[in-house]
Amino acid sequence: MVRSFFSFLSLIFTKRHLIMSMARREVKNQYVGSLLGFIWTFINPMVMIFVFWFVFSVGFKAKPLNNVPFVVWLTAGLAPWFVFSDIVIGAAGVIVGNGHLIKKTLFPSQILPVVKIFSCLITHTVFLVVLLGLIISQHMGFSLYYFQFFYYLFCMIVFALGIAWIASALNVFIRDVGQIVGVIIQVGFWATPVFWDINIMPVKYQTVIKLNPMYYVVHGYRDSFINHVPFWNHPELTLYFWVMALLTFALGAFVFKRLKAQFADVL
Repeated sequence: MVRSFFSFLSLIFTKRHLIMSMARREVKNQYVGSLLGFIWTFINPMVMIFVFWFVFSVGFKAKPLNNVPFVVWLTAGLAPWFVFSDIVIGAAGVIVGNGHLIKKTLFPSQILPVVKIFSCLITHTVFLVVLLGLIISQHMGFSLYYFQFFYYLFCMIVFALGIAWIASALNVFIRDVGQIVGVIIQVGFWATPVFWDINIMPVKYQTVIKLNPMYYVVHGYRDSFINHVPFWNHPELTLYFWVMALLTFALGAFVFKRLKAQFADVL
């Protein structure tokens, strides 16, 4: 397993130019024929944040949490969740959608979910720019803890890549997998404290909610940008997350490796 992991890292490094080129092309293809083009990458998250802010702040009268403006608190939670959902949902169809490449014997199909991750990170960068803009506009000040988000982003990528390998491989043989993944992501969205504070739940339910690995990432983003709490302050949660993330990563690599030889025949 360790040897396979380092072999995969070596493959990513070797194919880094191809991965980045395919990721950029994928982002460009989303806006082919559009007058505003890449500007939509900024418009979409800003409109999304505005709608959610209006519904919850104006409609439901959501109050600031610990003197933090609700729109900042909300955006800090939305940022990691939406890049995670984009990666997993998009990766489910990435093998089927690139059948012409899979049929090329020398093409390393395992990098396709990685390409999806990099393309989603471009949009995620825009989301982070919006978040920082909101923080500055609210006069919340700068903190070195902001850079801690890179750790939580890495956590999310490891976990998401494992799921992406499983979903993309199984979807080649069972096309319903893409739809199932979409449903699970919708349920997970409301089961993760993105819109609501976990402290409103009874303690016994909080323990169950924290079993969701994405709770660690979402809460970590808020610790980085809002609470300014180091990740080592949650040793048990950190240990649990990495056990789950590495098991998911290993399972995803195993499933993909076992099934990829049959991709070309099925496609």
